[in-house]
Amino acid sequence: MNTLTDPAAVPGQQPGVAAVDRTNVVLAFDVGGTDMKSGIVLGDLARGDVEVLDVQRHPTPLEAGRTGESVCARIVELTGEYRAAHPELLIAAVGVTVPGIVDEDAGIGIYSANLGWKDFPFTATLTEALGLPVGFGHDVGMAGEAEFRLGAAVGKKDVLILVIGTGIAGAVLCDGHRVAGGGYAGEIGHAMVPGPDGSLVIMESLGSAGAVARRYTQTSGTAVAGARDVLALAAEGDAAAAGIWKDAIDALAFSVAQCVSILGTETVVLGGGLSMAGAALFEPLAARVDQLLTFHRRPEFIHAALGENAGLIGSALKARSLAGS
Repeated sequence: MNTLTDPAAVPGQQPGVAAVDRTNVVLAFDVGGTDMKSGIVLGDLARGDVEVLDVQRHPTPLEAGRTGESVCARIVELTGEYRAAHPELLIAAVGVTVPGIVDEDAGIGIYSANLGWKDFPFTATLTEALGLPVGFGHDVGMAGEAEFRLGAAVGKKDVLILVIGTGIAGAVLCDGHRVAGGGYAGEIGHAMVPGPDGSLVIMESLGSAGAVARRYTQTSGTAVAGARDVLALAAEGDAAAAGIWKDAIDALAFSVAQCVSILGTETVVLGGGLSMAGAALFEPLAARVDQLLTFHRRPEFIHAALGENAGLIGSALKARSLAGS
């Protein structure tokens, strides 16, 4: 069971959570293109009795040519603030997830188009500055690891985790192991799919929440706040909205079917903002995937279980493994 507490919660033991070791906790950071999320993760990670305390969001420091250095400096600064705010807790390790292409073993952010770093040594920089073990990984990869070990995909072996928001990213697990591909695995949003006109386009240009809203605005001339508005219009009989939603389903289904055919994917975990569409997404997606497959086993579609804190929990898992507990 995962107990996720808000920033105002008293950091005491939560109902249903076993007694935890408060002298061996992880401070986790999930760095994004706009903001960086942080929180204290403690509990028996092996059992899934997890607390996430004092969750905060801060703007990601975007310093031209020095974003990697600026992010690390901010992490060091926030670590000091967390220590001062929670003297009863001993931070034993730090976990950090970042977007882009990541070499987790070497601790390097190979490339991030949005954040501007290239071959930046996150693990070495933070380990030297903090004097603590640093677990470093890809943001969606670590979130996928958390869903696999503690969340929706527990007990599964061949899993595709899709986070569908402004863009689309994924984590792939085969035979119980996450595929890293030297940092390049999981970029499913940039896989090519057939477009409505028969050309090949990247999948997230049709299937992401951002694409759904953008394409409706372009097609109809009417601006919408997001994909949820397009889905509501489709339900009301708006032909343009219905067509754009169908295009999104087709694009997602094509990539899922490819994973099933090539990797034997048995479980698809859907997270991110678009997954909140619920049955309006899950049912037509499963039906379209079924049409695209022949003799293959049909995957089970399930909703991500850990919510917005999956990345923090995943980085804590990595950091705790390095700390030897």
